[in-house]
Amino acid sequence: MERWEKSFFVLAMVFFFAVASFTTSFGQDIKIGIIGPMQFVEGIHHWNGAVMAAEEINAKGGIQVGNKRMKIQLIKADSNEVLNPTDAANAMERLMTKDKVDFVLGGFRTEAVLPMQDIAMENKKIFIGNGAATDELCLRVAKNYNTYKYWFRGTPHNSTALFKAAIIHLGTVAAVVKQTLNIPTIKVAAVFEKAQWADAMAKAAEATIPKLGLEVAGVFRPSTTATDVTAELSAIQRSGAHIIFDIISGPVGLPFARQAGELKIPAIQVGINVEAQKDEFIKVTQGNGNYVITSNTYCRGVESNENTKAFVEGYVKRFNMTPTYTADTYSGIVYALAPIIEEAGTLNSDKLVSILENRVYKSASSTIKYTKDAEGRPLHDLTWGPGFVTGIAIQWQDGEQKGVWPNKWKLTPQAPEVTYKGMVPIKLPPWMIEKYKK
Repeated sequence: MERWEKSFFVLAMVFFFAVASFTTSFGQDIKIGIIGPMQFVEGIHHWNGAVMAAEEINAKGGIQVGNKRMKIQLIKADSNEVLNPTDAANAMERLMTKDKVDFVLGGFRTEAVLPMQDIAMENKKIFIGNGAATDELCLRVAKNYNTYKYWFRGTPHNSTALFKAAIIHLGTVAAVVKQTLNIPTIKVAAVFEKAQWADAMAKAAEATIPKLGLEVAGVFRPSTTATDVTAELSAIQRSGAHIIFDIISGPVGLPFARQAGELKIPAIQVGINVEAQKDEFIKVTQGNGNYVITSNTYCRGVESNENTKAFVEGYVKRFNMTPTYTADTYSGIVYALAPIIEEAGTLNSDKLVSILENRVYKSASSTIKYTKDAEGRPLHDLTWGPGFVTGIAIQWQDGEQKGVWPNKWKLTPQAPEVTYKGMVPIKLPPWMIEKYKK
């Protein structure tokens, strides 16, 4: 009897561990950390894009990893980087050590993403950036590949390309101003928030704007979190600027646009204003955000490629808002991670890196091809230009976002013309027309 009881006990234990092993093998999730300023528009869209991706993939049974299917589990990490960039490193550490994530997507402010990048690299986790534009994030890959090879840019394109696109938008607007109002010398007020990513752009703008045949009316550097920019705007008004060229990613974008509209400064705003990318912009600015033009990634009614419409419409239906560029955490999961995991049959970062860096694929907004530097070293940065990543420009017209660029755009005289479906002409503010068209 005693021998039988011992045998039964042994069999029971074997069964228990077999069940536990089965549960671990077939019930395990792919843990993806989503890190960003979750109390701000950038982090909200980081999370929403990832949620939409996870819901779509999990509804189909998950991702095939070798001989098993695994579902996605999202881990939210509030980096608080808009208010305090140093908090971001702690948030990333928790994702690595406490949550033990397999991958990370997100990040916004350069000052925060650089140390976050270091932490992810130390833990050999693929980190797809969906917010910070600084070139240095990808230059690190080329300089020290073995350490930084796990970093890939998702959105936006780098600061150099962002500036190039913004300058093209500026030139496009200047042509409209000149043609419509017949102003011989167009003056431009350059506004760059006080942030690391914008520093190089501010210097480049002073040198580049005159090359477009435009005059620099002044350079202004408001705080990223300023709530009152009356002093800067009054100076811009006195300068006689016809165009306000702004590079703003922080919350200052709201009071800047609202107060400029209240003052009815006879100038049109163009450049990058991340706050103007969100649907609430026109309401929060009390209608004064009309005619603002900003670089963007998505706009209702605009199709950059065959994936755009389904993503934007699905996002609007799911969250009742238009996605901003940080919502491309969706593309990072659906079009980048999921296919390479299934191809490799593993979650091992080292095996996945070589597949991803050589892959050319379509995201929800563009064709992704990772670049190399002049020496042929991988950068894991995005190829910018026709046929690849270009971004779009949108303008607030009558309380709605409308796509205005690329619209019959040529990068060079010999290049093919590029127009995305849904583009409309640029409109000048009526008070600007009233002042100058006499």
